[in-house]
Amino acid sequence: MPPTLASLVHHSALKLTVRAGEDRLDVPVRWAHVSELADPVPYMEGGELLLITALKLDAEDPEAMRRYVKRLVGAGVVGLGFAVGVNYEEIPKALVDAAEEEGLPLLEVPRRTPFLAISKAVSAAIAADQYRAVTAGFAAQRELTKQTLNDGPEGLLAALAGQVDGWAALYDASGAVVATAPEWAGRRAARLTPDVERLQERPAPASSVVGGDDRVELHSLGTGRRPRAALAVGTAAALGTAERYAVHSAIALLTLTTERSRSLHAAEQRIGAAVLRMLLAGEPDHARAVAGDLYGELLDAPFRLILAESASASAARAHADGHARVGAAAPAQTAVTVPDTNGDPLGGLAEVVESAAARSGESVLVVPDGERLVVLAVDGGAAVAACGEYAAALEASRAAAREQPAGDEDELVVGLSAPAGPIAAAAAYKQAEQGLSVARRRGRFLVEHEELAAGSVLPLLADDAVRAFADGLLRALHEHDATGRGDLVASLRAWLSRHGQWDAAAADLGVHRHTLRYRMRRVEEILGRSLDDPDVRMELWLALKATSAPGE
Repeated sequence: MPPTLASLVHHSALKLTVRAGEDRLDVPVRWAHVSELADPVPYMEGGELLLITALKLDAEDPEAMRRYVKRLVGAGVVGLGFAVGVNYEEIPKALVDAAEEEGLPLLEVPRRTPFLAISKAVSAAIAADQYRAVTAGFAAQRELTKQTLNDGPEGLLAALAGQVDGWAALYDASGAVVATAPEWAGRRAARLTPDVERLQERPAPASSVVGGDDRVELHSLGTGRRPRAALAVGTAAALGTAERYAVHSAIALLTLTTERSRSLHAAEQRIGAAVLRMLLAGEPDHARAVAGDLYGELLDAPFRLILAESASASAARAHADGHARVGAAAPAQTAVTVPDTNGDPLGGLAEVVESAAARSGESVLVVPDGERLVVLAVDGGAAVAACGEYAAALEASRAAAREQPAGDEDELVVGLSAPAGPIAAAAAYKQAEQGLSVARRRGRFLVEHEELAAGSVLPLLADDAVRAFADGLLRALHEHDATGRGDLVASLRAWLSRHGQWDAAAADLGVHRHTLRYRMRRVEEILGRSLDDPDVRMELWLALKATSAPGE
């Protein structure tokens, strides 16, 4: 502990006597300062023991002493030492009364005790306290390092909680609680998630103090601009010097652990990329051999394949060939990179998915692939659910802001496959890519392949290329009808809708079946195609649907 007025009074060599403020001697003394100024307040910082001989004071004037003492108390002076036998043989009653009135400790300094001796005693006590704090800090650092090496972050948190006589919690990049010590602090730590999220929006390193039931310090962890984790330390009061050393040591150790985990994570992603290429190449046995125990039972249970793109990249490739990537015909030759995800919406999705999997104990394979992100996650698991929730949150945010999806670099387009196994990974990739394509065209964030299978093909015809094809196919028939020589388009639609049944189609049109037969021959002549060909009938029906008004 730092020196206090009580420790100075009990110092046998100083021979100090308490004349006022006996109940306030436990306050710490930051320094001992000598000043004979009538107003030394401008030179005070607070926490000083002021030493005087009253050389320039009218110490016998009660009103002057009340003003003097009040100013000292207002400046944070913790005690007043008055040397007797110099200008006054004893401390004047006016000063004693003023000190008692303001509650300022007043110490009588005998003539044989020089002020220098008091200053030296305070300085020595401060130095001893700082030495104890540094020594305790080094001891805490050794203990924290030992616990980190033996038990990982959980051991470090337990040791840190003991050092600060409080609790500690570790958060991941998404703001979710990873571990706490003691266990009872879990609920308290969870309530701070919004504060952690706000902290992680700031460049690392960053810190903040949160009030409430206790005093909590929050510190971001990581060396990049985007924090990788956060540490919370809760105590009943402000941290002392030794506790501060312990917290700083914990931050350094956790940062090293986080950065090491980041390097291991990058290596894991490279292995994951190789495993994914093998799965897409139809080599599940080789993929299992390379993965080993890294992905648990992920490759032996039904999984979902998630394929994501940023909205801007998706819009740029809207009319491009989407197969020249991991899912190409020769995936083994595709180079999968591990880019920095800072500021990248794909990085945000990856963190959400990985954090959800970690909290639930699931295995997940996440592979950044240029402008895309490929994820294999357990079917029905927390990672897939988190992906859906993330997309729903983005959808809601966009709806609230009334933003347009096209060209927004902060948005995502996601396709989700049906449940699949390792042998069907290539098919799952194609399903996810189909969902991604539909999401891109419909302005959606996420489309599941099962949703496509359960829906209708007609909404997929709302595409400029399809409409152009339909207009070109039916143009000659429309030009014929425009001359007033017949209604071939309506007749073709009625005939196709009745599956080629002449009487039913003619009845719908209100014409004789021979008239309808004549019109269908004219359609064949004008188009140069046979209506006996099922492919021709299919193309004509889809063309009619693509060019129809809603409800037709």
